[in-house]
Amino acid sequence: MSTPRHRPPLAEQVEELLATDGPLPIVAAGDPVLRRPAEPFDGQLDPALLARFVAALRRTMHAAPGVGLAAPQVGVALRIAVVEDPAPVPEEVRRARGRTPQPFRVLVNPGYEPVGEARAAFFEGCLSVPGWQAVVARPARVRLTGSDEHGRAVDEVFSGWPARIVQHETDHLDGVLYVDRAEPRSLSSNQAVAERWNQPTPEEAARALGFDLPKRVPSPK
Repeated sequence: MSTPRHRPPLAEQVEELLATDGPLPIVAAGDPVLRRPAEPFDGQLDPALLARFVAALRRTMHAAPGVGLAAPQVGVALRIAVVEDPAPVPEEVRRARGRTPQPFRVLVNPGYEPVGEARAAFFEGCLSVPGWQAVVARPARVRLTGSDEHGRAVDEVFSGWPARIVQHETDHLDGVLYVDRAEPRSLSSNQAVAERWNQPTPEEAARALGFDLPKRVPSPK
């Protein structure tokens, strides 16, 4: 008689999460899973289970709603994230923030590095820190490397808001929350942002709340 094979613990955890068809529960700040580097993905989920998990992440991201979601945000410590942004914003906001529509992507074992010295600062929020936003200065352009859910290599330069999204989600896989990088004096409730700081840039908030924004770096000619 052969010995029964046991599934890896992470696979069992994911199977349990997927027992229902609805959106997955999102883990909130204070849970240790958000503060530990996630385990590199190396086949812990078989292709069928990975596909189901990715579909559940996408469904959860849409329901939240959000433009990105990392596996640790649903309690699974694997280096997997999904991003997608239809960018339904006014033209003025699109120009100021460099926010352009982004197709659905799966990021597996991603990492990023800055491209150039320019930094951009905008209000940022997180599904795992509900109710709050803060200004975060990040590299304006980054090179993202890793792979997709099919093992195909990813090596792409992102700029503007897409660069912010991939940095935010990759940070989650390193146990970093956006509040770790935020300007503390900018911390505002969602209501305050909607009522006071909904301008395309955070310059007015910086003046009123008393924090500095990064100096503009001239664009190369």
